[in-house]
Amino acid sequence: MKVLLHLFALLLALTIGSVQAEPQVLRIATTTSTDNTGLLKILHPPFEKKYEVRIDVIAVGTGKALRLGKNGDVDLVFVHAPGAELKFTDEGHGVDRSPVMHNDFVIVGPKADPAGLGKATSMSDAMHKLASSGESFVSRGDDSGTHKKELGLWNAASINPEGAWYLSAGQGMGAVLQIANDKQAYALTDRGTYIALRDKLESVVVYEGAEELFNPYHVIAVNPERHPHSNYAMAKNYTAYLQSAEGQGIIRDFRMRGEPLFIPDVIK
Repeated sequence: MKVLLHLFALLLALTIGSVQAEPQVLRIATTTSTDNTGLLKILHPPFEKKYEVRIDVIAVGTGKALRLGKNGDVDLVFVHAPGAELKFTDEGHGVDRSPVMHNDFVIVGPKADPAGLGKATSMSDAMHKLASSGESFVSRGDDSGTHKKELGLWNAASINPEGAWYLSAGQGMGAVLQIANDKQAYALTDRGTYIALRDKLESVVVYEGAEELFNPYHVIAVNPERHPHSNYAMAKNYTAYLQSAEGQGIIRDFRMRGEPLFIPDVIK
């Protein structure tokens, strides 16, 4: 009997020890651009080690990421669609919206640039050239931050994009860039993803630099009052890390072929 009790106590201790050794989990819904570029693979390990936490990343379009946050399926969202973000927080789904980094959008297309975007004099002119040229344009079509930006650009130019030339892919940024490349078509992309995949593409940047193409990223914790099960404490730690000298430094130094993919917003 003493042997059995000893074995039971040992088994119980091992079980408790294994449970205690299980790390916390922080669930993050973020955009395909932060994932496709490889930034998160560099950014997350120091945080996971420091807080003994495992980060589970769901990389989707911003619209879906915000819906996951609204439903309480994640603890935090890391996205890039300011209008949708503000609606998310105004409706009480998220708290502590904080700036992290930015880059910009660019329009890529065939090197020959048959739509003449390289000669566009403004953002509106570029959109009109696209629509009137008949050249194919591949849209994300997935309610992502990039898709929301694209729709805003069409709307600002008073254009309703439709017809055989306008292709809605319903895919992430990497897939859309490959489709546009294969079809010798145009596409709107964040600069970071384009730089990360550029060696696999023949597409080139044909229009850039307009202020309308600014692309900021924010992190937002899911409201713990709406979803008490959320890991709000760790979400706050993650936000502080992204805004710290360490996190911002990793973002600043993350480059490909010497080019920065993102610019930190808190430090220079």
